[in-house]
Amino acid sequence: MVKITKVYTRTGDGGETGLVGGRRLKKTHPRIEAYGTVDELNSLIGIVRSHNDAKTPSERGDKFELILEAVQHKLFDMGAELATYPGDEYEGQVTMVESDATWLEEVIDAMNEELPKLFSFILPGGSPMNAALHQARTVCRRAERAVLQLAEVEPVSPHVLAYLNRLSDALFVFGRWVSATLGEREILWEPGKSYPDWRW
Repeated sequence: MVKITKVYTRTGDGGETGLVGGRRLKKTHPRIEAYGTVDELNSLIGIVRSHNDAKTPSERGDKFELILEAVQHKLFDMGAELATYPGDEYEGQVTMVESDATWLEEVIDAMNEELPKLFSFILPGGSPMNAALHQARTVCRRAERAVLQLAEVEPVSPHVLAYLNRLSDALFVFGRWVSATLGEREILWEPGKSYPDWRW
């Protein structure tokens, strides 16, 4: 377990931050951007969980909570891996593996079986939880791009990229599943849709 004894250190006031193992990098480095965006994504999933808790307790809601919590734990694992410079890994360090993305695929497939076929894109919105899931999906895509930019200059595990790619798909399906479970209407994108008469 990580032991945090002091929240502020004053060591980052000059624009640098410490990695796992003690190496220091500029806060503008692609590695910091990568795991910082993963951290932002984790926070958004926390918002989704808070909306899920506000719903009437049910077995399905409880199962969904367990899925979201598992994703948050995995994103912390990913953040720690990205915060470790190549060559500074330590014995027993948790890293992303192929089965992490496979687990997400199984969840996606199970939820997708309950949903009607989709013939267009969905307008983000609906309930606060659905809207938060769509926001998390877009931040997940940004996290994937940030990790890809890091991979252009330093080695990155392909399992990290695979998980982020699959997670953005999962968050999209989560949003649809939540709408279906709550009985909400999905508003589909209509290309070239005319403006409404808004005058009152």
